Formats: sequence, structure tokens, C-alpha cells
Amino acid sequence: MKVLVADDQPDVLMALRLLLKGEGIQSEAVSSPAELLRAASRDPFDLILMDLNYSRDTTSGAEGLDLLTNLKQLPAPPPAIVMTAWSSIDLAVEAMRRGAVDFVTKPWDNAGLVSTLRKNFRRAPAGAGPHKDDLTIARQVQSQLFPQSLPVLRTLDYKGLCVEAGAVGGDYYDFLTLGPGRLGLVLADVCGKGMAAALLMANLQATLRSLCQSAPSDWTALLAQVNTLFFQSTAPEHFATAFIGDYDDETRVLRFANCGHNPPLLLRGSGEMVRLEPTSTVLGAFRMIRPRSAEVRLYPGDWLILFSDGVVEAQSEYGDLYGEERLAETIRGVRQGTVEEMVKVIGESLNGFAHAVGRDDWTVVAARAV
Repeated sequence: MKVLVADDQPDVLMALRLLLKGEGIQSEAVSSPAELLRAASRDPFDLILMDLNYSRDTTSGAEGLDLLTNLKQLPAPPPAIVMTAWSSIDLAVEAMRRGAVDFVTKPWDNAGLVSTLRKNFRRAPAGAGPHKDDLTIARQVQSQLFPQSLPVLRTLDYKGLCVEAGAVGGDYYDFLTLGPGRLGLVLADVCGKGMAAALLMANLQATLRSLCQSAPSDWTALLAQVNTLFFQSTAPEHFATAFIGDYDDETRVLRFANCGHNPPLLLRGSGEMVRLEPTSTVLGAFRMIRPRSAEVRLYPGDWLILFSDGVVEAQSEYGDLYGEERLAETIRGVRQGTVEEMVKVIGESLNGFAHAVGRDDWTVVAARAV
């Protein structure tokens, strides 16, 4: 595989070239749109990995979008993957409308970036990318927003699964690196379904990711800021429930805020089941909120299960609710298994409620203290 890399920052180009070299991927680096077009016209490349901004202090992405348009004029342009910040997901969507086949976010995850390159190298031959409708783009963007890799912790195993009711949905989960030995656990549910809910979800996740890059120590202040930004960017009737936890691998303490979300279930090694009740109101419904946080310590053998309302509110064709009690029974039945088994069994137990599971997204995050 030969990749043409374009970015105006020399340190970014060096980091990307070193990463690709270590993966056995040949690359050439350029620092401007004009250089990219010359290189792509001169030599054959399998893929282009390109930034969307090239002038200092420019964040609009206009240069990159124009570059994508100009690439289409070449006889056989390589598929282009764009790079953008988490706070500019809408820019990535527009780039894909103009022909980009995929996107990665800055700061990037090394394993995720390489995986995206290999996936697109296998999937598409050199040449202009196929036309994508808005639903296809939304589905592809949303799949990229879920965690692409899991930070390794000494005292906690974890895994998540989201099943959308349609092509896209309003549930999401995330695992955030908050600093050495600190992991952010997020599960949120945006009101509504389909494309509108998916766009709101992307907005909320981008806001959280951007603010969490500073490894926050004051979660209540951060959530108040998230709420304000989400309120300003959405209609009054739109809001989101969310559970956001900050797990410390050294102390085993989970500090969390439950913003109007279904109480996660904490199954202690002793068999006691604890509900992590809401500590704050929902996000985005009010201009200002005063969120509170709480904390619990996780001991070896404890299970923490986060879930969206699509799980407990699922109904069979006869109108029977899946319910929290059934979920608790399922968790107890798999307590000796792995996190992968826990997520799989919960999903399988919902199969009998497929009549209503198809009406709403459902999401589960399972974490086991070791």
C-alpha cells in the first residue's frame, strides 16, 4: 500500500510517516493542496490521507473541500480519507458528500487510523469514490464515532455494544482516555430516532470529546459546560440522558454523574445489586443546570452494567416488557463469564423481544472489576 499524506504541520507529517513506516506502509508527504494535486497527478497512490485545513489559524475546512472537488478532475484519483477535529464532525460529513471515502479524527488513535487505511485499501480500488447518499454517509460517520480501540486497564475489563433500530440512531457509548490510568465511561441516549437523533448524538459526542481532552478534574463544571453548548445548538424539545463516569485504575474509584439516565446496575461480588441513581437532570433541556457527582469503589468480581432505555423498555409481540428485573437476572446468570460473554448474552436475551427492539436503539456497556 502506498499512501499520499497531506498536512501543513511538519510535526504531524513526521508522526504520520513514522507510524505508517512502522506498519510497513509506504508513504509520501506533502504540505499544501497544490503539492497534493501535483503528486497525485505524477505518481500512482492507493490512498490519500489529507487534512482539511492548510492555512494557519484556518478551521473552516474550505481548502480541503475545494481540494476534494479538484481531485475529481484527475483521470484516476485515489480514494481520499480526510482528517478533522472531533468538534468538526459536520465538516467530515460534507467532505464525504464531496467524495471522501472515510475520515479519521484529530488527535487520532494510531491503531484506529491504520485500521481505517487498511479497511479502505481492501474495500475500494483506486479511482473516484462512489456517490453516497446522505443515509449511507450518516451510517458510515456514526460507525466511526464508536470507540475504535480500548485503553488497557489493570483493574477493569469492559466492552460496549450498540444496536440501532434503523440505519442510524440516537444511542451512543464511548471510552475516553482522561490521563494515565483514568478512563471515561459514557453512555448517552438522545431523544428521537433516525437521522435527526444521529446528528444530535454526533454533536453531543463531539462536545464531550473536545472538552475531555484536557483531562478534567471537575466533572460538574464540565457537564454544566456540555449542557450549555448542547442547549445552544439544539431545539428546545431536544435533550439527552447520559451517564458519564471517570474510573481511576489505581484507586478503583468510579466518580460519576447520571444525567437523568437509566440507573446502571452494579452487581457486587457478594450478590448485592446497587442502582446508580440520577445525580442531575438531563442535558440540553435547560439553559443552565447544576450537576452533581457521586462515587463508588469497584472491587474484584464486581460488575457494572450501563444500558439505554431501549433495553428495559423492549416489548415482546404480546406486550411483555423486558424490564430491569429481567436484565438483573441475566446479569447474575453471566457473572462468572467475560465482558464479551456478558454483552453477547444480554443481546441474545433480547431476541425474544425483537418485536419492539426494532422500534428503538439499545446499547449496553459491561465492565468487570478484576
